[in-house]
Amino acid sequence: MANQPLLQLDLPGVRKLKSGKVREVFDLNDRLLFVATDRISAFDCIMPNGIPRKGEVLTQISYFWFAQMEAFQPNHLLSRGDDPLPATLQPYAAQLARRSMIVKKAQPLAIECVVRGYLAGSGWKEYREHQTVCGIKLPPGLVESSELSAPIFTPATKAESGHDENIPFAQAAQIVGADVAEQVRAASLKLYRFASEYARRRGIIIADTKFEFGLLDGKLMLIDEVLTPDSSRFWPADQYQPGKAQPSFDKQFVRDYLETLDWDKTPPAPALPPEVVARTQAKYLDAYERLTGTKL
Repeated sequence: MANQPLLQLDLPGVRKLKSGKVREVFDLNDRLLFVATDRISAFDCIMPNGIPRKGEVLTQISYFWFAQMEAFQPNHLLSRGDDPLPATLQPYAAQLARRSMIVKKAQPLAIECVVRGYLAGSGWKEYREHQTVCGIKLPPGLVESSELSAPIFTPATKAESGHDENIPFAQAAQIVGADVAEQVRAASLKLYRFASEYARRRGIIIADTKFEFGLLDGKLMLIDEVLTPDSSRFWPADQYQPGKAQPSFDKQFVRDYLETLDWDKTPPAPALPPEVVARTQAKYLDAYERLTGTKL
């Protein structure tokens, strides 16, 4: 079972609300069930084969960070990682083991809360063209993967399909309201600073990450996954060399392989060969073990 990826999940008798690129969301009446599958996407296409245990890594890393941060940031968890499942879900215990969480029904904000501590990805692209990231002016002379003098909050729109779009803070404030925008900026920066210092001590640089927030009874709470290799750019600290792209713990390895193919990045996506699956799985498990100090 451990070597067979979970790609699809239906729970007879439990209503599925949404099937995302990775997560399945089920309605438990007054709460939600989140299940992380082993699906992997790249270039906005879901690969036909997944990465065994990837969903376990995403869920367990999220549980780990939620626990680290709950003293200063409320979150949507209603269950702990080792809590028994409710009776209605017991028949599916084997499928849900280590990859599910039961959460409160918050109203998600319509923006992605991105924090960048290093110059990479779309931020590096914008900097080369305009010396800005999301409209924030940065010093001249930075190179790819440069550490910024201080982390910056760079919100984005949420795209149901295709890429999220980076937006200035003023636009984020128009979308969610000025007060909420200020709250999520402060919370995001605080969470990033806490996590990046923690991870650095364990040999991981968190170059950037994406937080999701929701409102419940007027209160802001951290929702979805948090600080996983899917929502963050994790780099091995001992190999960090500014001036080029960095090796990473995320699915960049899959993207790099796909770039070598004669594929136009539209569905159907090609199957990943066994060695790419195995190396990608090892990267996800390595990230979990370094962060938590335990084996999954």
